[in-house]
Amino acid sequence: MSSYYANAQKKAKILKERGEALFLAIETSCDETAAAVMRGFKPLSSAVHTQIDIHKKYGGVVPEIASRNHVQMIDIVVKDALDKANVTLNDIEAIAVTYGPGLVGALLCGVSYAKALAYALDIPLFAINHIEGHICANYVEHEWLKPPFMCLVVSGGHSHIVNISEHGVYRLIGKTRDDAAGEAFDKAARVLGLPYPGGPEVDKLSKGGDPEKFPLPMPRVEGYGYSFSGLKTAMLQTAQRLEKTGGYEKKDAAASFQNCVTKQLTGKAIQAALDFGASTLAVAGGVAANSALRNSLEKECEKHGIKFCAPSLKYCTDNAVMIGAAANIALQNQLPADLSLNAEPSLRLNMIEHI
Repeated sequence: MSSYYANAQKKAKILKERGEALFLAIETSCDETAAAVMRGFKPLSSAVHTQIDIHKKYGGVVPEIASRNHVQMIDIVVKDALDKANVTLNDIEAIAVTYGPGLVGALLCGVSYAKALAYALDIPLFAINHIEGHICANYVEHEWLKPPFMCLVVSGGHSHIVNISEHGVYRLIGKTRDDAAGEAFDKAARVLGLPYPGGPEVDKLSKGGDPEKFPLPMPRVEGYGYSFSGLKTAMLQTAQRLEKTGGYEKKDAAASFQNCVTKQLTGKAIQAALDFGASTLAVAGGVAANSALRNSLEKECEKHGIKFCAPSLKYCTDNAVMIGAAANIALQNQLPADLSLNAEPSLRLNMIEHI
């Protein structure tokens, strides 16, 4: 065992016994370079540099460009986070970094930077799962939230219903059988000629549309599973048919598509919460920022006597505050990482098997 890792374990033990640490959290899984200073679940600062304008002209994230931009910006973003928190690197007691899932090159930028920093400062390094970070974003503003609860995790790559029985313990209740909800929104946006990122644009356009104008097929999936592949195809075929017969109001198409996705996500999540006796349903991930989904979940939760929990919009999209929140749990539940830590682009949430 290296002297660094031996010291890291000793320091992590002291911090665990104290119950919290002053964390510098780093997130670089896709196209946001983010850093935050956290004490417990309280953010002392948050700094995010987004690459949306860079990738917009390509219609999506270009991995190589994203990686290069992370290299250019990570030092600046970390300094910004430290300055906002009015602390220095010497005040930081532990480092937390996203090591998966995500784009391998982007992840490596954050992981390499975090390892070097932890080694230079001789402090513990904690490896954080990006999806767990999204779930833990709910702890930041909702002090009352404690396991057990159910969480709908919806993003560009995930559509999961997860039962959190205790901090750091997850059970997969249901998931998409094919595409994720965020990917479906992006596809619908391209069909409608909307710019990247597509999800927010569909949400914005749909506000003036009729959600019942164009009935789209509701996928029939057993249990708590989801399916969005057929819905994407139906959206494309409907748009093509309408273009040939005189056109259509894009706001109605956007609203109809969003309505179908929202009904599917809400229905299964509520049913899972009821069947498992969950008193609270949370939502997490980039698609959690969708206004129709948030309203639908809140309304149905109220109808069924279930508490509803959602992060602020700024904590739905990728950020480092959520990584710091997950690190606060990791401090109690896992050992610090050693310097062999590597990026794991296909990393899965450490869950009990699907029921």
